[in-house]
Amino acid sequence: MDRLDTFNRRYNLLSKISASFFYSIAVAIALNLFWGPGHMYSSGITGFAQLINTLSERYLPFTLTTSAMYFALNVPLLLVAWFKIGHKFTFFTIITVILGSIMMRVLQPVNMHVDPLVCAIFGGMINGLGTGFALKNGISTGGLDIVGIVVQKKTGTSYGKVSIFINLVIIAAAGVAFGWNRALYSALTIFINGRVIDAVYTQHQKLQVTIVTDQPQAIIDGIQEKMHRGITIFHDVEGAYSHIEKKVLITVINRYDMYDVLQIVQKSDPYAFMSVTEVERVYGTFKEQEIV
Repeated sequence: MDRLDTFNRRYNLLSKISASFFYSIAVAIALNLFWGPGHMYSSGITGFAQLINTLSERYLPFTLTTSAMYFALNVPLLLVAWFKIGHKFTFFTIITVILGSIMMRVLQPVNMHVDPLVCAIFGGMINGLGTGFALKNGISTGGLDIVGIVVQKKTGTSYGKVSIFINLVIIAAAGVAFGWNRALYSALTIFINGRVIDAVYTQHQKLQVTIVTDQPQAIIDGIQEKMHRGITIFHDVEGAYSHIEKKVLITVINRYDMYDVLQIVQKSDPYAFMSVTEVERVYGTFKEQEIV
């Protein structure tokens, strides 16, 4: 058992470090190969870092680089993460922010003429993939990821929708700095970035599962043993076609749980009827995955 615990700890550590490194490469590629050449801004802290870089180049005798400002702007948010989310979480976030700042410097911008639509699409996809992968492995990429996780834990709001107001400010800045056609492309890349994040990082997405079965106890035992979910039972319901008495089970799960629930139901009652619907919010007791 001790060897297994040691192996699991090492595996988790390697997974988190790998996710941090993957994100740092993704954001550097998106920034220096697509957003920079396309003259458009990213979302969140990266976008603010780009904005400060643009303003310093135009109005200051010195240049504040995007990589340096990305690190500096993250410092106060890391303090929020330390007290509101968890120490281990913050430790890996610090690693991610440092690696991201370094890779932004190492992967130099490319001077090339690329269709801005291509830059918007690929920049948003690549950064969203890196951010979503990092979140899926239990780490933050810094910046508004931290704000998003805190708000999501408190309200259940989708991560990709948390920073809309701030991103509108960034879009307006892109319009003033580069013209409103570039603001449109910035809005497009921010939208794609958010959608890809939500597609990869599905932990916050809730599903309501309704199961009609004549083997309720086996399904209840399987679900509660595997994922500790509450289940509501409706007794003595009747099918309109067969007129056989059954029971209806209703539970709310994370999208991660869907495969396990399906396997449990199919094993316990191959003839069970099951429907799944997306849930906007959950009020009351619901056990979230712990972030430490």
